[in-house]
Amino acid sequence: MNSKKDDNYQIISEPIESTNPILFNGFPGTGLIGNIACQYMIDKLKMVQKGMINSRYFPPIAVLSNGIINMPVRIYESTEHNILIIISDIPIHPAVAYDISKEIVDWAKTINVKEIVPIAGIATMSGEHKVFGSATTSQMLEKIKDAVEIFQVGTISGIAGSMMIACHLQEMPAISLLGETNSQNPEPRAAIAVIEALNKIYNLNIDIQDLVEQAKEIEVEMQKLADQVRNTEGVPPPRKEFPMYG
Repeated sequence: MNSKKDDNYQIISEPIESTNPILFNGFPGTGLIGNIACQYMIDKLKMVQKGMINSRYFPPIAVLSNGIINMPVRIYESTEHNILIIISDIPIHPAVAYDISKEIVDWAKTINVKEIVPIAGIATMSGEHKVFGSATTSQMLEKIKDAVEIFQVGTISGIAGSMMIACHLQEMPAISLLGETNSQNPEPRAAIAVIEALNKIYNLNIDIQDLVEQAKEIEVEMQKLADQVRNTEGVPPPRKEFPMYG
């Protein structure tokens, strides 16, 4: 078991077997798009957990899976596809986002990661599910231009933004893929669009049909909730009778 640690952060992993792997990551954010996309990739590619990340700055949370404790920030590997994924079940506080991003990039360099791909969401009012892409170099931008809409002007917030900054400063090639959503609710259709873009860029051939079915189920549940709220709001408050004196 290899370990990279300081007083504040600890990255622990078994030896990484992939050669010059691509490192994807998904942390909680707008629409949970990074989480949904990365978890679906982990499941579909039958990736194996190889490590974890811990920090004194993370919320005091232990994750349970079938009654067994696991860490909320985990590292997975697929040697067949030569990829790694870091996925988190907890949000990273903005105050420590840059520090943890730097630690991840430092660790990625020690295992000869080829490039890093933060996946996140972007809120718009369009109602579409475009994927916006940005990169740390013109060569990386060229790589994605036919698969996504280039994010020409704007900002990337959260750990996806700090990860791109850390990659830029440390000369680690990186692209960021942002799935478009108009809601803060979980948005699997935006995650589907991101996975389709990844299929084009990296020839992953991930079947999205199961996620399409999940999207339909979530949409039905969200519609039921919206109908319940609408019906509740439409019911007039009970009339109060006041006694009359005369």
